[in-house]
Amino acid sequence: MANPLMNESVWFHQQKFEQAEAHYQQILAGTATPGQRTRSVQQGKQGGSSLVNEIAQARQEISKLLKNPIAGGSVPPGKMDSLERENRELRKVTDELRAMVLKLENRVSALERGSGVPAASASAPAAATPSKPADDDDDEDDDDMFGSDDEEEAAELERLKAERVAAYKAKKASKPTLIAKSNIILEVKPWDDETDMKELEQKVREVSTDGLKWGSSKLVPVGYGINKLQIMCVVVDDKVGTDFLEESITAHEDFVQSVDVVAFNKI
Repeated sequence: MANPLMNESVWFHQQKFEQAEAHYQQILAGTATPGQRTRSVQQGKQGGSSLVNEIAQARQEISKLLKNPIAGGSVPPGKMDSLERENRELRKVTDELRAMVLKLENRVSALERGSGVPAASASAPAAATPSKPADDDDDEDDDDMFGSDDEEEAAELERLKAERVAAYKAKKASKPTLIAKSNIILEVKPWDDETDMKELEQKVREVSTDGLKWGSSKLVPVGYGINKLQIMCVVVDDKVGTDFLEESITAHEDFVQSVDVVAFNKI
């Protein structure tokens, strides 16, 4: 069964219907009159023929460009001049590099001919060349000679060192030995006010040893009728220390409560 739309020509004249519809809308809007439709249709036909001519002309231009793109103006003349100038500069640099390489090769060849030795052998390390075997007897004599000199120098240094040490010891022994002494002030506290301070001082002075010498003393009131004993002594530092004094004095525990060091001065 044949398609009934094949007999219809509506869709083949779509552009005419659209133009008519647009003209009708212009008439309703008051921007066009019924008599202008014929002119617009004629103008449309004329415009269509001019469009066909433009398309044909464009096709001719395209075919010309495809046949001869340079003549068609695809590359600007200024660009061509720039490309040619860059090509000449690159060719000039290449020629200069080639001349430099040739000059270096000629110089190397001249050096090789002047030395008479190939470049590979000239660059070899000097250690590769065989050395002349040395005489064993001469080496032994040389070693012995230098060895004897070293032994003599070492012996001389030891002798000088011993002399200097002996001189230093003698000089040190001739100087008088200084005895370091200190002046110490002790505070001895009794148990209470009933302690006999004269007997307490006597017990303190009974502490005697080599390098200890007692000096002056005095009673200093503490409070509530209690006095403490301040006594001075001179000691030899190498023989008498504060620990010995404190232990010896506090041994009289019936009289002494504690012992404190008030002052310690070197003499």
